Order: sequence, then C-alpha cells, then structure tokens
Amino acid sequence: MVWTIFAVASVVLLGLSAGVFYGFSSFIMSGLARASDEAAGAGMSGINETALLPAFMSVFFGALLVPAGTGIWGLVEGRDGGGWVLAGAAVYLVGTFGVTMALNVPLNNRLLADHDKAAGWRAYWRPWTAWNHVRTVAGIVATVLAAVGLL
Repeated sequence: MVWTIFAVASVVLLGLSAGVFYGFSSFIMSGLARASDEAAGAGMSGINETALLPAFMSVFFGALLVPAGTGIWGLVEGRDGGGWVLAGAAVYLVGTFGVTMALNVPLNNRLLADHDKAAGWRAYWRPWTAWNHVRTVAGIVATVLAAVGLL
C-alpha cells in the first residue's frame, strides 16, 4: 500500500512538471511574444526568478527524486511496476531535468544578465521554446511510463 502511494505521488509530480512545461509550450511563450520585446524579456526574467521558489522547485526536483526512489524500491521488492516508474524517472532525468540544466537554465541566466531585455528576448525565445518542447514531450512520456507502473 505504501509503495502504491509513492507510485501515485510519482505520477502526480511528473504530471505537474509536464503540465508546467506544456503551459509554456502551448501558450505562455507565444503570449509573451505578442508583447513588446522589452516587456517580454522583462516578463520572462520575472518568471525565471520566481521559478526558483519552493512552489515550483519542489515539483521540479520531486518529479525526479520520488519516481527514482519509488522505482528502485519497486525493483528491490520485485514489484512489476517498479521498472516502469524507474523508466519514467530516467526519461525525466535526461529529457526534462537534463535539458533544463544543460540548455534552458543557461539561456535563462543570459536573459537575466542582459541589460537590454529586448535584444535578450529576441535571442532567447526561439531556442528556449524549442528546448521546452523537448522537456514537455519527455515529461509526458515520463508520466505515462510511471502511470503504466501503477497498472
């Protein structure tokens, strides 16, 4: 029963994380792009600063740690779903967490440091959005894998 609770928590955390990235891919970035370059750059800088608060960071890191621990636990106990949950954690590690740390965060840091937010935004939004699409797909796949582990 306790493992199942952690497996459900894994699916919820992965789904929440995927949902955040989906929101950016489906409407937030295109909405910001409708504003002036200066306003979009300033707005995204504000979003990037507030993303570091516990509300998002607990989901972002929890979506890696909870499924990884749950998957390993499931494998050790011989649960059929453990491998699926661990596979979800692996996809999240590479396609969401890894892409974020290696690609999106450096772009965020450049935008934050750029004093010319308009020019910064113009160089930022297309590559950031493309990599966010990768994070979105990886997050969805990770969620589905973990959900299969519950079956």
